Amino acid sequence: MQTFDFSPFYRSTVGFDRVFNRLDTLVGQEAKTYPPYNIERTGEDAYRISIAVAGFSNGDIAIETKENSLVVKGAKPADSADKSREFLHRGIAERAFELRFQLADYVEVQGATLENGLLHLELKRELPESKKPRTIQIGTANTQQTIEDQSVN
Repeated sequence: MQTFDFSPFYRSTVGFDRVFNRLDTLVGQEAKTYPPYNIERTGEDAYRISIAVAGFSNGDIAIETKENSLVVKGAKPADSADKSREFLHRGIAERAFELRFQLADYVEVQGATLENGLLHLELKRELPESKKPRTIQIGTANTQQTIEDQSVN
């Protein structure tokens, strides 16, 4: 695994410490391979995460957001009641999983749907009005003042 040293950036930048802290945490994480997922851009400020969760139902999956992180957890209840099933080949992995995603500022989860074995998470970036670009109108000041003759005749 390759390591990156961000300390030169800490010395020469101000206010970017959150960015470098995030990069440090992302470099330290190992790549998750289960369950497989896609991240796609569906619009200018809209995204979708699709996770393959074959065999899981709505009650088996928990989605949590806190600050700038999204955690998706899945766990099947113990199959102690159904001992009559005998698998000759078990290719559908129904093991517990936990996926973590770092979200950019102002990205929020709009909703989640589970259909055809895929969990779709809809995300959208919504900038507050104070952060959106705005146009400043340039006014003209009346700089030409007239000098009136105030002499008395």
